[in-house]
Parts: sequence; structure tokens; C-alpha cells
Amino acid sequence: MKPRSFDVIVLGAGAAGLFCAIEAGRRGRSVLVIDHASAPGEKIRISGGGRCNFTNTFASPANYLSANRHFCVSALKRFTAADFIARVDAQGIAWHEKTLGQLFCDGSAKQIVDMLTGDLAEAGGKLELSTEVEEISQTAGGYDIRLSSGPVICASLVIATGGKSIPKMGASGFAYRVAGQFGLAVTETRPGLVPLTFEPNLLERVRPLAGVAAQARVSHGKTAFDEALLFTHRGLSGPSILQISSFWREGDEIGIDLAPGGDVFAELRETRQTAGKQEAQTVLSRRLPKALAQFLCGEGAIAGPLAELNDKALRRLADRVHRWKVKPAGSEGYRTAEVTLGGIDTAGLDQKTMAAKSVPGLYFIGEAVDVTGWLGGYNFQWAWSSAWAAGQAV
Repeated sequence: MKPRSFDVIVLGAGAAGLFCAIEAGRRGRSVLVIDHASAPGEKIRISGGGRCNFTNTFASPANYLSANRHFCVSALKRFTAADFIARVDAQGIAWHEKTLGQLFCDGSAKQIVDMLTGDLAEAGGKLELSTEVEEISQTAGGYDIRLSSGPVICASLVIATGGKSIPKMGASGFAYRVAGQFGLAVTETRPGLVPLTFEPNLLERVRPLAGVAAQARVSHGKTAFDEALLFTHRGLSGPSILQISSFWREGDEIGIDLAPGGDVFAELRETRQTAGKQEAQTVLSRRLPKALAQFLCGEGAIAGPLAELNDKALRRLADRVHRWKVKPAGSEGYRTAEVTLGGIDTAGLDQKTMAAKSVPGLYFIGEAVDVTGWLGGYNFQWAWSSAWAAGQAV
């Protein structure tokens, strides 16, 4: 069978892959996008509760983790959140800011998928789904790729197959295997933006709190996030926990302040003077869910009217509220992780084009690369920015 020929082949029909293909197509390149899934943009479709948190207005290099924190600067500076918002606006897609610069579609996330596939078609790009990549080999003029649908050849090959997060959506380590095939290094990978789990003893103690949520400041070392926390039947989740999970490593403690900005000790002392018959959990319940207030008092063996409690007891309770130290046993893993930390070592890539320095015509973009954003639209912005950068070069 004679191979079909394209200027650019993009492996992966997610956010980064589709966007890169659009940019290449608009430059007059013949483009084919390949994906083993039966539909494009599946992670886009399920993101943001089905509304797609498609970018963050505050996106800057400071919001990304990487072995080289400077690598993402060029792409993020040349294609910004404002640039992607302009594309969304041009399509007439209504959106809103939820909190902390996080932008969501007013309607369905499918609007973003439709925008991308529509732009791809308009740019002359082709999309081939339910297609497996069986073999990739380099030639003098580019790449030979054997697909389940037959052979194809190209001058430029873009790997946009993401990381290992959410394997039920088809995620795998494919990009890392391709990197290894062509001699590129891959940094350690692990689940990011993922719920944390407790060991059995602690889990049994907090079991009654499953489903309880509270605002909290969660910290690891000098890094802290002030967002909601959620107790689960496995441990802890919620935005603040997902954020800190990208910094946490097994064996580490995290610190939790369940009343950030408050002074629980002062409140307890004041109430002891003015309404000493009240119990401590009543005072805590003004700030915290009742079940959480009861749990903290129980953990601290605090019971009875405030008038019967000395300063030492009140301070012990306040410390449990403001300085609760927890050592998670692990995380829920790639099964529920929103992203993969680590990936293709950026030392082997050109930050302006996302091209492999040692392999002509080979590019890596999006989550496959060792650049991971915070929760809140930052990873989509990296997908758009890195894809745009590669799209100008392929």
C-alpha cells in the first residue's frame, strides 16, 4: 500500500494536538491528526464539570512546576490567556470567571471541542480517529508511521498524547516511549492534582466526616493554597488538596489551617468570659461545619463548658484548628489525577519551538512535557501555548 503523505502528522487529538494542527494548517501545511479514541478532545469534554476551565487570566510561569522553571516562559509569553480568550470570543462562546481567574464556558465544554474541530477542518487539516499507531521510524526526509489504517509519511511529527492521568480515558505512557525510542530523557513522572489518602487508623477516625467541606489553608513547606478542602471516604480532596498534592511527596506532612485569617484561641477565651456556659464546639461551629467542630473537640479531648477549660486546653484546641499536621499515606494515583507531573525532559527541547534538539522534525507538546500547571485552567493554557509555539515551526 502506497503511504499517504503529509507535511505534519500530530499524534493525539486532545487540546494541544488539535490546536497545534490548526496553527500548522493555517500556515498552509498539510496536516493529519491521529488518535486511538473514538472522539476528539475527551479530556476537554469532561473538564470543569463539563464546562471546561479553558484558561486562567493569571497564567504566568510562576504557576507551573518543572525541573526547568524557565522553559515555559517563551511559549506562555507569545501565546497568552488573552489570546485564547479572543479565539473563544470570536466563536461567540459565552464564558464566565468562577474564581481566582478561572474561566469556564457558560454552556457545555463541547463548545470548545467543536471550536477546535471546526477550526481544524477550516484550516484543511484531517482528523483520523479510532486509529492505532503501530510503529514509528525515522527516514532521511522525516518519518514513516505504520497505522492500523495503513502507512503514512511526514516531514514533521508532533507528539501530543499527554501523560498517564485518567487511564480510563485512554491515557498512557506512549509519549515517553517515543521519547525513549529517539534518545530523549524523561524525568520522573507521578500523579498531580490528585486526592490524598489516609492510613487505616486515621481514616477510621475521620470516616464520619466524609462529604464535609470547609475553607482551609493547606501548606507544604513554604507553599500554601487557600481554597476549599473536602473529606472523602479515602482521605482528603478539594481544590486546596489537589493543589498541594503536586508539591507533596510520600512521607511528607501537610499543614492544614481550618480557620485561615482567624484567631480561634482568642475567640474561645473571649466567649469563656462572656458566655462561659457555652461549649467549645459551639464556638467552633460558627466557623466550621458542626461535624468538623465535633471531631476536632473529640480529637483534643475537649468537653464541657468553656468556663471549666483553662488556657492550655483552649490553646490545644486552637492548634488543632490552625495547625493540624497530617501525613497522607499516598494518593489516589493516576486513576483520578488531573495531570501527570514530570515528563519529557525540557533540556532536550527547544523552548521556542518545542522541537527535540537532537532529532530533526520531532516535537513534543502539552502534558507530555515536564511542565505542569496549578489547578484552575493553567494546564489548558500550557496546552494552547506549547501547541501554538510548535504550530509556528512544524
